[in-house]
Amino acid sequence: MEQPGADSDAEPVAGPDPELAATMGFSGFGKKARTFDFNAMFEQTRRTAVERSRKVLDREKEAAQKEEESGSHDAVSPKAASSHTIVRTTSEDSDSSESEDSSDEELIGPPLPPQGPVEKTEDDELIGPPLPPGYKGSDEEEEEEDEMQEEDEHPVKKIPDSHEITLHHGTKTVSALGLDPSGARLITGGFDYDVRFWDFAGMDASLQAFRSLQPCECHQIRSLQYSSTGDVILVVSGNSQAKVLDRDGFPVMECVKGDQYIVDMANTKGHTAMLNSGCWHPKIKEEFLTCSNDGTVRTWDVNNDKKHKGVFKPRSAQGKRVIPTCCTYSRDGKLIAAGCQDGSIQIWDRNMNVHTKFHCRQAHAPGTDTSCLTFSYDGTALASRGGDDTLKIWDIRQFKTPVNSVTGLPSFFPMTDCCFSPDDKLLVTGTSVKKGGGHGKLLFFERETFKKVYEIDVTDASVVRCLWHPKLNQIMVGTGNGLAKVYYDPIKSQRGAKLCVVKTKRKERQAETLTQDYIITPHALPMFREPRQRSTRKQLEKDRLDPMKSHKPEPPVAGPGRGGRVGTHGGTLSSYIVKNIALDKTDDSNPREAILRHAKEAEENPYWVAPAYSKTQPTTVFAEVESDEDETDDKPEWKKRKI
Repeated sequence: MEQPGADSDAEPVAGPDPELAATMGFSGFGKKARTFDFNAMFEQTRRTAVERSRKVLDREKEAAQKEEESGSHDAVSPKAASSHTIVRTTSEDSDSSESEDSSDEELIGPPLPPQGPVEKTEDDELIGPPLPPGYKGSDEEEEEEDEMQEEDEHPVKKIPDSHEITLHHGTKTVSALGLDPSGARLITGGFDYDVRFWDFAGMDASLQAFRSLQPCECHQIRSLQYSSTGDVILVVSGNSQAKVLDRDGFPVMECVKGDQYIVDMANTKGHTAMLNSGCWHPKIKEEFLTCSNDGTVRTWDVNNDKKHKGVFKPRSAQGKRVIPTCCTYSRDGKLIAAGCQDGSIQIWDRNMNVHTKFHCRQAHAPGTDTSCLTFSYDGTALASRGGDDTLKIWDIRQFKTPVNSVTGLPSFFPMTDCCFSPDDKLLVTGTSVKKGGGHGKLLFFERETFKKVYEIDVTDASVVRCLWHPKLNQIMVGTGNGLAKVYYDPIKSQRGAKLCVVKTKRKERQAETLTQDYIITPHALPMFREPRQRSTRKQLEKDRLDPMKSHKPEPPVAGPGRGGRVGTHGGTLSSYIVKNIALDKTDDSNPREAILRHAKEAEENPYWVAPAYSKTQPTTVFAEVESDEDETDDKPEWKKRKI
């Protein structure tokens, strides 16, 4: 429709061509578009909107004045409703009046909003696509946030101990545990000299190690650790030479042994006494650290097995040599810490090996082996597990006194572990027990207060090693009876033990043990060449058709015999003789009596010897021997008397 303000500016429009419209199939085709003055149209619309708004406001004021005059509280809602209806009708009236004034005019812009509150009905539908499954509103999200805050406030809820699996390493103490950074493989070492490799993704529910080896012959394994990249393994044993293996257990490097006749240990190329501990640098993948009974802590490079990289020599208060029992790097790799037999903890800067950067002389009781040192994930705290049955936590910025300590934690092994939880709020360690003296426990202490918040009864032996992997959120424990236990939670944990427990045990196929070895001889003559071995299943099917190979062996016959088969003691002469010989239990202990037993029979019925010599044998004459009674009767009286 044509606007009244735009009549003067609009051009005359020619009518549409009816033939062209019929050809195209719809009316109005070919009509020329109009041109309008938009400024004039906008001004007219603005004036119309102002007038309507003024009328609506005036009528709302009148309705409000009437409500105040009435003063009745009960009649508010119907009058308000009537006022809304009045507004609607008046707007309709104004629209009709204006439409009468300008019949060709239409409303421009969005419709006016409804006056007053609009009540939602059950028939109202949501606008837009349907909500996705699992969508949570703001209220549910707030509830989840509250639950997360509760878990943060109670770190005990984050301990993954609802499920466990047991890996059987052997019968002796599991003294070393190592887990690669991705959490795919676990290695265990023990006092039985064995190192076993466990692959969580490759194991089934039988939980069998895929490889077992003795890298250090007859030396107990003291420490095992994967490098920061997970491609090599550091093996520290009871000898003086540490070894580096690859992921599959093949040797990569062996440290050189030092000269034990040199007094200054800094002038020899390697360790000269038994190793105690070792670990990898957290940032540099080629560097690792070892400590030994020769009183030195040495750094090594994997690419150089001829000599150590650096030497750190811990000293007592009097400047004498002390033996380091454990060593570790800080989380950033800038500090090296060692726990010594005199009870001290000494920390060096990695690039300065002359003087210690921090040290505490009275950290633990002198003469005890500090079994473990570990830094927290934030790098500000150091936890120490002492041989004096204590667990202490230190702030390296104030290293003179411990922040917290707890006593009464028995430790019988020089490698008893302690570790931090992934969120740095808990500290974990194990306790030792004597044989038949109860259960070894895994204890959880809150880092801030050192209050024991949780414990796990592991087994009826000592708990030696513990490891809490941050990615898997699973806890590995090595015990004194040859077990390695893995604690996990199906919801809170990732991969690891969850991969192998869902796999069923693989059934052993007997055919695999029956197949013969096949020797491949590609250049042999045809007459000597063996036929190509078929697959196991096809070979079994072929053997089943062969009456000789598929013949069932006959069971042994009991009794006299049946089916044409003679029993074990049949009716033949040989079987009768064998049976009687076996049952003959005559005592041949006296050979003379055994021969004379047949003398009377041989004399009466000579058969073997006498007939052969019957023609030439002279008559035998034997001297007659009188009996004792006859001799006594013939003797004179004086011989019978006793003298």
